[in-house]
Amino acid sequence: MAAKVSPLAGKTVDPNNLVNVPRLVTAYFAGKPDPKVASERVAFGTSGHRGSSLNNAFNEEHILAVSQAVCDHRAGAGITGPLFIGIDTHALAEPALVSALEVFAANGVDVVIDQHGGYTPTPVISHAILTHNRGRDSGLADGVVVTPSHNPPEDGGFKYNPPNGGPADTDVTSVIEKAANALLEGGLKGVKRIPYDRARKADNVHRRDYVTPYVEDLANVVDMEAIRSSGVKLGIDPLGGAAVHYWHPIIERYKIDAKVVSDAVDPTFRFMTLDWDGKVRMDCSSPYAMARLIGMRDDFDVAFANDTDADRHGIVTRSSGLMNPNHYLAVAISYLFANRPEWGAGAAIGKTAVSSAMIDRVAAKIGRKVVETPVGFKWFVDGLIGGGFGFAGEESAGASFLRRDGSVWTTDKDGVILGLLAAEITARSKADPGEIYQRLTSELGAPFYARIDAPASAAQKALFKTLTADKLGIRELAGEPVTATLTNAPGNNQPIGGVKVTTANGWFAARPSGTEDVYKIYAESFVSAEHLTRIQHEAQAALSAMFAAG
Repeated sequence: MAAKVSPLAGKTVDPNNLVNVPRLVTAYFAGKPDPKVASERVAFGTSGHRGSSLNNAFNEEHILAVSQAVCDHRAGAGITGPLFIGIDTHALAEPALVSALEVFAANGVDVVIDQHGGYTPTPVISHAILTHNRGRDSGLADGVVVTPSHNPPEDGGFKYNPPNGGPADTDVTSVIEKAANALLEGGLKGVKRIPYDRARKADNVHRRDYVTPYVEDLANVVDMEAIRSSGVKLGIDPLGGAAVHYWHPIIERYKIDAKVVSDAVDPTFRFMTLDWDGKVRMDCSSPYAMARLIGMRDDFDVAFANDTDADRHGIVTRSSGLMNPNHYLAVAISYLFANRPEWGAGAAIGKTAVSSAMIDRVAAKIGRKVVETPVGFKWFVDGLIGGGFGFAGEESAGASFLRRDGSVWTTDKDGVILGLLAAEITARSKADPGEIYQRLTSELGAPFYARIDAPASAAQKALFKTLTADKLGIRELAGEPVTATLTNAPGNNQPIGGVKVTTANGWFAARPSGTEDVYKIYAESFVSAEHLTRIQHEAQAALSAMFAAG
């Protein structure tokens, strides 16, 4: 988070500043992106292609091109099973679904959509892919989720999940991105398409109950009976997202004492409180965006929320309010490995290079290996599929874990099970996750963690690609000798896209932003808040010196 917080943060949005949905949808169909302009090309980040129709970054032509590129990829890869597709509640999701179906139907893809035209969370698509593919070596399924995650209401997003059920790796997304841009440059020649009315009636477009299979399977990953029998009182806020119509079936199926604080769906997201920068953003890890549920903390034993595609979680406790995502990851890991006896003795913990070192201390305490990877959930997919990772999570409040029998649940982030896990923890431990985290810090030390953004030009951001320990030249950090300077993640030796410097009691990592003229500094201290500040200042000074040297 940047240092400057808007005076509007945590307040409800002014009705005059709500997104104009008719204008947004009109721009989706009427806007014509120019592939010669970098910002108007298809660009797959860690979570697919994202942008707004208002600036020609997410228009019908983008989705037609990407959908055709996905069809061509499937054909080349021999993927012949169903393509499961889901949408979230952003205004551009429905139009993008129409465009995608016109292409998928024309290409003869067996595409599966929600039977009631409803919303489908990211983890439900991952679950559907893996359930279909279990035990198969042909006719494999894959999927698409039309979502920009927690981004503002004017944004749209389109992400592809291959047959492993997780986020597509760069070897796949780069092919799709290149093919889609070639189609844009060629005026969409090569895109197969039929009118929507024909597409939705086509024999290869199928409707499916996504809700029931996922809901009925939840007891195999979370101890729903422990939650029910304990009588723990839960508060749930879908934040107007794709999980909104999943929670009542969950409550009814498992007879748990839970209240959905709001089931409103509105593409303007007028019910949200503004995020740190004064924008509407459904970020369930932000205390500003989560102000409504935080205000209800005393009404429940534990409460939780999800972002718009329900792949992230935000945990609110009576003892500590909204938990820092890193804190909850540490609690979840500590609890799960003590309460999942069917998990293999070798099941490890997957964490990103910018997640808290508290996870490492918890892992050492329970005798489990940590596998540290670059940022991106794609790095955890193989470990979750094979049971090599019992738990995998990111500092940005995204995680998943194995079924109770030690087999794979999802290979994409699942905010639903992380919320229900907080209920299981509270039910079985007779303490909420915030209280358990305090117990961990009393034993293992209390970390001070923060992320800040600092300005950087495109040329300066490019320097991160050539960084080495010698170029950075840090031998001591905040009074302690440096124990490691890393440009590759120690868990899989893949580039972290920046640098990480560690000492015995602190560390920082720096990475350039892919969308803004800034770089991000993540830092942590197990000494004090002042020590954290010193780490941050020395990190910025070293990086500024590197920029100056070119």
